[in-house]
Amino acid sequence: MYWGGQNDSDEHTPSNGPQSTPARLDLTRKVLTSTGVTPPGGFEPPTTREREQCVAPGRALPGQASGFHSSLADCVMEMLLRRSSILSKRCIPAVLALPRNLSSLVTGDAAFLEAVDIYYDKAAALASPTPDILAQIKGCNNILKVQFPLKCSDGTVELIEAYRAQHSHHRMPVKGGIRMAPNVDAEETMALAALMTFKCALVDIPFGGAKGGIKIGGNDPYPAKYSTGEKEAIIRRYTSELVKKNFIGPAIDVPAPDYGTGSQEMAWIKDTYEHLQSTDINGTACVTGKPLEEGGIHGRQEATGLGVFFCLREFLDDEGLISKLQMKPGIEGKTIIVQGFGNVGQHTIDCIEDAGGRIIAIAEKDGGVVDETGKGLNIKEVKDYFKRKGTITGFPKGSTVEDSSKILELPCDVLIPAALESQIHSGNASFIQARIIAEAANGPVTPAAEAILEKRGVVILPDLLLNAGGVTVSYFEWLKNLNHIHFGRMSRRMEERGKRVFLEALELEFGNGNRLSDELRRELVKGNTEVDFVWSGLEETMLVAWDKVKAVAAKKGCNFRTAAYLIAIERIATCYKVSGIFP
Repeated sequence: MYWGGQNDSDEHTPSNGPQSTPARLDLTRKVLTSTGVTPPGGFEPPTTREREQCVAPGRALPGQASGFHSSLADCVMEMLLRRSSILSKRCIPAVLALPRNLSSLVTGDAAFLEAVDIYYDKAAALASPTPDILAQIKGCNNILKVQFPLKCSDGTVELIEAYRAQHSHHRMPVKGGIRMAPNVDAEETMALAALMTFKCALVDIPFGGAKGGIKIGGNDPYPAKYSTGEKEAIIRRYTSELVKKNFIGPAIDVPAPDYGTGSQEMAWIKDTYEHLQSTDINGTACVTGKPLEEGGIHGRQEATGLGVFFCLREFLDDEGLISKLQMKPGIEGKTIIVQGFGNVGQHTIDCIEDAGGRIIAIAEKDGGVVDETGKGLNIKEVKDYFKRKGTITGFPKGSTVEDSSKILELPCDVLIPAALESQIHSGNASFIQARIIAEAANGPVTPAAEAILEKRGVVILPDLLLNAGGVTVSYFEWLKNLNHIHFGRMSRRMEERGKRVFLEALELEFGNGNRLSDELRRELVKGNTEVDFVWSGLEETMLVAWDKVKAVAAKKGCNFRTAAYLIAIERIATCYKVSGIFP
């Protein structure tokens, strides 16, 4: 039903994408339906009182920036949201999962790509490069869109849409993961590619930024309808499209796992590439995150979570920083909430628990679990339950919360969003009670939410730094593949032999006939394995980058995110300055 009548004039339509009243109403119905809530009064036309409660054309809607010009369509949409009483809670995450150019009309939060640009511009205002170089650094160089048919196991044919964005070629190859999800689009892919550019520059990894996405699953937010054979067909066809367009190769573009993909998908990519490019002797390096048997590297699985832990540990151990929050130094005893129980979330949790932190709640897509003992969840038992049941909801030694978004609002010392982007937004930022947010996911906090949180004194440790552990160890895997030899193979036995000679000399000179125990001797003599090199290199990379971010933030008087972007911008600009611009 069209409600606008003659009053729904275009003169008040927002300039960032006009939407007619029927289109707005259709969007709002989708939002409310996706939350499982039907507003009292349903979707009937607004009453006179409801019209009076809605903002007049030309004024801002709740959660939107001032100056946003609203039409009667906006008022009608707001009315439906008021009826549902979920504008600040269950509605906004659903809206943010809709197409990016529409979601911000409801919530007032920037779309993902826009959010990255906002963070970039904030840092660019403090940077030394000229505007033309800043514009070059900001822009996305290439975006590839492909479509291809998938013959499903039931005999039907489905059209698959996929993307690969190459944000910056200031360093080659470009590097970035591939995600499989229903909400993949060009803007999300470009935003993630931009983050990869700045992330690599921040931690001094010699890659440009890239990202890939395969849109699957229809309207199901967590698709499971594809068989293993169908997923393999999708990945292999996508890889062949990248090969044809020269969008993959050890010296060109090196993918990795992301949301919805893992080591198995990377193995398929490697195999497909090597079949199509059989003369490339370095073909194994065309992708990272592979199984160990296919040229992967020890420690890659834990890398992102371990990187998150290293930076969080350094912040919590800094007496000068932690005292500003009126907290005691150290991770031991701190209460932690983690959103996401996938690879990143689980390994982050493991490191925190080993260091004495207390995991008091875990949020997942289908609900969450909250500790009731006061001692923290027993993570081993949670993992065992998850393996048996495929979910953490119903865990017997904790309280199950069906609406996992509410878990983010519980009191804690540290909140770690390790899921998807835009999970903390203008609708729930005021309810967040954590004193520190450690961004393990990409873009989990919107700019509007960041402003609200910082006014309340919440410290945000940015994704640009915290989740750089994955690409760091991917870099090590790429180097391993190019060298065709694993780390430690040429040195381990030599190290052990040298250590044994040294210990024997000490015992002979100072032992008075006494010898070290066999157990202690084995520990002291042990040479470095591949995982030792990987974790040492990862810790060095993360700590050097953290020290730099901390110093720049103090010097410029900005937050850690702006400092991280600023470091990345300056390094990329220096690359252009030294290398020049071709031709």
